[in-house]
Amino acid sequence: MKKIVTLALVLMMVAMTACASATTIGICQLVQHAALDAATQGFKDALLEKIPDAEIDEQNASGDAANCATIINTFVSNGVDLILANATAPLQAAAAATADIPVLGTSITEYGVALGIDDFTGVTGINVSGTSDLAPLTEQAAMIKELFPDAKTVGLLYCSAEANSIYQVNVVSAALTELGYTCTEYAFTDSNDVSSVTEMAAAGSDVIYVPTDNTAAAYTETIANVVIPAGVPVIAGEEGICAGCGVATLTISYYDIGYATGLMAARILLDGEDITQMPIEYAPQFTKKYNAANVEALGLTIPADYIAIE
Repeated sequence: MKKIVTLALVLMMVAMTACASATTIGICQLVQHAALDAATQGFKDALLEKIPDAEIDEQNASGDAANCATIINTFVSNGVDLILANATAPLQAAAAATADIPVLGTSITEYGVALGIDDFTGVTGINVSGTSDLAPLTEQAAMIKELFPDAKTVGLLYCSAEANSIYQVNVVSAALTELGYTCTEYAFTDSNDVSSVTEMAAAGSDVIYVPTDNTAAAYTETIANVVIPAGVPVIAGEEGICAGCGVATLTISYYDIGYATGLMAARILLDGEDITQMPIEYAPQFTKKYNAANVEALGLTIPADYIAIE
């Protein structure tokens, strides 16, 4: 009996030690939509390939910045080993909540803008690094010129609450102005005015540009229900938005940047790499894609070098 009790105690201690040493990851994703979902999946796939027994606590903030703060603060209280912040609001919440736990971002357009770092050089110098979803914005503007050379007015449709959307719109607007277009900004504040603002944009624009914007990505059906009947084409900042309401995009793979972020996490957790000195990583390639259904509905012709979104 004494031997059985001793064995049971040993097994219990081994189990407790295993639990205590398990690597824990907290994932905070801003909202559910195709791009962010793909980035989260890529991160998990890469991480679990490198650390198969990692414990992942995956939470979705349902598009609410306040929820991001609550989720992140819980991760910090629980002492997770690393936080993945998928989108800008979770990244900002994580940077505010902890200076010690490594924080990796993904689906972040511009880290300097998101974190308020002036003259950003690509390394934050704090406990934050990650991957960017920044596409070549001037080339997206050139795509509008390629596809719609006779258009005069471009509406820039985005969420004013997203700092990275404002950054993209400013860059694209400047590029389009140089190309001879008249640009007008149409900013919705949240999901409640997406439809009404899109209606104004459709009424005042020959073409609409939607940047990589999480609110727009979550409400592509709402946007499509306005622009398609109005006959106004949308050039989108990424594939998920294009699949919902656009006609064409120059896009990255969100799965790939998520996967790259998972590899960064493994280097931090397994190799002890210093996150404060890890450069932000960018998508290695961009692809011209089009939405066949919307192109047909609007009677458009797309060049042969564009790939249909599946």
